[in-house]
Amino acid sequence: MPALYECVVGHARTAPLRHGFRTRTHLWLVDLDRLPVPPRALRPLARFDPRDHFGGTAPSIRAGLDGWLAARGIDLGGGRVLMLAHARVFGHVFNPLSLYWCHDTAGALVCVVAEVHNTYGERHCYLLRTDGDGRAEVAKDFYVSPFFPVDGAYRMRLPEPGRRLDLTVQLRRGEERPFTATVRGVHRPATPGRLLAMALRRPWPTAKVSAGIRHHGIRLLLRGLPVCPRPPHPTQEGMT
Repeated sequence: MPALYECVVGHARTAPLRHGFRTRTHLWLVDLDRLPVPPRALRPLARFDPRDHFGGTAPSIRAGLDGWLAARGIDLGGGRVLMLAHARVFGHVFNPLSLYWCHDTAGALVCVVAEVHNTYGERHCYLLRTDGDGRAEVAKDFYVSPFFPVDGAYRMRLPEPGRRLDLTVQLRRGEERPFTATVRGVHRPATPGRLLAMALRRPWPTAKVSAGIRHHGIRLLLRGLPVCPRPPHPTQEGMT
């Protein structure tokens, strides 16, 4: 059954300036082969569109993921995939990070795919081979914050969600740990009543995410933080 997670997202920046914030939102955990379809009256509050993930041209999100994995020699054989992401709300979505827990036909976890979107309309995916605690490290290859160059590595802790959601992404640059993002959440059944209640509390969460990122970016600019030039981002294989 699909789930909703009532979440607190935290960002903590320690260098070259200290800055942090916390915001509340809700995220969906869904089976890519059984995407939920809310009752007609609630569909503007939650829609999953393949245009919003990977190359945006596949007939389904699952097909987009399978194509990206195939370009890296991975075939799940139809195994289960769980996606954690925002759904479209009133036609708008912005997912700074979408996560896919990819299993084989026996149910064993094969890999985790972290799909990152920046505010410039670009996307990039990281293939992660997590350990038993959901931890992995990967080189940073994608421009996200305009205040950090494309260097260093991410240390991620991404255990598969259960009753609770507990995720951490930390940027490491040599001995520095200049940025850490956390997502903490509580599982709720994705019933129509629960979706409506969350929508009444936070009517347009995806727009809030976009506005919040820009708001904090402006605050950092006003504090004198220099902007790093954005390098060209080549399209990844399997993202067409």
